[in-house]
Amino acid sequence: MRMNKTILITGGASGIGKATAKLFAKNNYNIFLVDIDEANNICTADEIKNNGGNAYAFTADVRNENEVSNAINKCVEIFGSIDSAFNNAGIVISKTTVSCTEDIWDKIIDTNLKGYWLCMKHELIQMQKQGYGNIVNTSSISGLIGRAGDMPYNVSKFGIVGLTKTAALENADKNIRINCICPGAVQTPWVKRVTKGLNELQPMGRIVQPEEIAQAVLWLCSENSSFITGHALVLDGGRIAGEW
Repeated sequence: MRMNKTILITGGASGIGKATAKLFAKNNYNIFLVDIDEANNICTADEIKNNGGNAYAFTADVRNENEVSNAINKCVEIFGSIDSAFNNAGIVISKTTVSCTEDIWDKIIDTNLKGYWLCMKHELIQMQKQGYGNIVNTSSISGLIGRAGDMPYNVSKFGIVGLTKTAALENADKNIRINCICPGAVQTPWVKRVTKGLNELQPMGRIVQPEEIAQAVLWLCSENSSFITGHALVLDGGRIAGEW
């Protein structure tokens, strides 16, 4: 009898990652949470378990390959496989090309791009071994269009789209699908202070909720999207569709 599927989620302590973890738990997935924020990561796992789900919190920095490898190994040790992975850990620091410092560049690129590569590398080693898998990465509309004042973040998110497409091609014949999501502004704690202004930028008149992003991730990890790989799915309420 097939046991519950397992998803590994990075950045599961809050926001999109937490919403996705809760949705997958409701759909009978084992949840393996990876985050550098130990306290809130444990809180997410406890919330899932208190609602009848199965979750494990693992503290790791996605910029460190040994910690990433240890996380993958622990997930397999506990749950037996990694059916899906949602790479979502990231940071935002807004700087122009001129005002960005080397330290800020390294911090953003190491987390938002190197971290995704390291997670994908070790997830793919496991998925190739088990013969199947799904990976979803969090990019952004900032990975599809330029945005003045967000240079290092822009670069990292464009890079995630490239990583996704390249890895998808490398694994298309291995029963492994790899896609990314490209949200616009999402209603998470760090954007609450500017929600009114962001709402006015969206053709639909509001920004997206984390739970709506989670539904897209669930779909991309399901058999309902069985012929989709290497795709960047935009979830922005029409913001980058054109002039309006």
